[in-house]
Amino acid sequence: MKKSLITILGLAIIIGGISLTSIAANQNNEKERGYISLSTSANTEIAPDVAEVAFAVKTSDSKSMQKATTQNKEISDKIYTELKSMLNTQNGDYIKTADFNASPVYTYSGNKRNLDKYEVSNRVIVHTKSLDKVGTMIDRAITLGATNVDSLNFSVSNYESQCNSLIEIAAKKANTRANIAVKSIGGTLDGIRSLDINCSENASYNRPRMYMAKNMLASVAESTADSAGSSVSISEGVIKVYANVNVSYFVK
Repeated sequence: MKKSLITILGLAIIIGGISLTSIAANQNNEKERGYISLSTSANTEIAPDVAEVAFAVKTSDSKSMQKATTQNKEISDKIYTELKSMLNTQNGDYIKTADFNASPVYTYSGNKRNLDKYEVSNRVIVHTKSLDKVGTMIDRAITLGATNVDSLNFSVSNYESQCNSLIEIAAKKANTRANIAVKSIGGTLDGIRSLDINCSENASYNRPRMYMAKNMLASVAESTADSAGSSVSISEGVIKVYANVNVSYFVK
């Protein structure tokens, strides 16, 4: 009985040793496999075909929240109605209101809090592909009582397809370069070790133009009354879309 037990234990140790040795060998082989890593990119510049403008409407009254709210609604409704008539909804254009807020504003004198006024704010947001009308929309909104242009953003409607095309270009470029490099030293590629891709747009291409447009708004409110029919000149520029591919190939 004792001999049998010793024999079984001995076999178990041997089998266990073989298994552990095999695992260790596989891990070492994995670590010893050669590989090549490289990064490639592709980019393009596209004229934007979509604009989104957010107009702020702020009103206040020193005595009545209701009056401030009523005034804000009247102005917002006028802007909404006017700008909606300029949109082509069949082309994906739309307009909406957002971020309505009404609150009292206080001033402080020592530990005493004094009611200063009631303030109401609202935003009218326009999404349009009619870029040639953006300047006129800004003019009309300011004339009707918009107090600020919170944002002006340009984008491209086919962003996803542009990204996919650029990723394909960058990936093919990586594969070609890897093959050339490895074949030149007598090796071949043996599968992908790791792959990382990303695609994004260079927003800085728009920011200078947005800043210029917003700066021009201050004078528009003053000049519109004296120069009927004028409009803010908006330059949408271009948007740079780029893709990066970081890949490692096993080599044999």
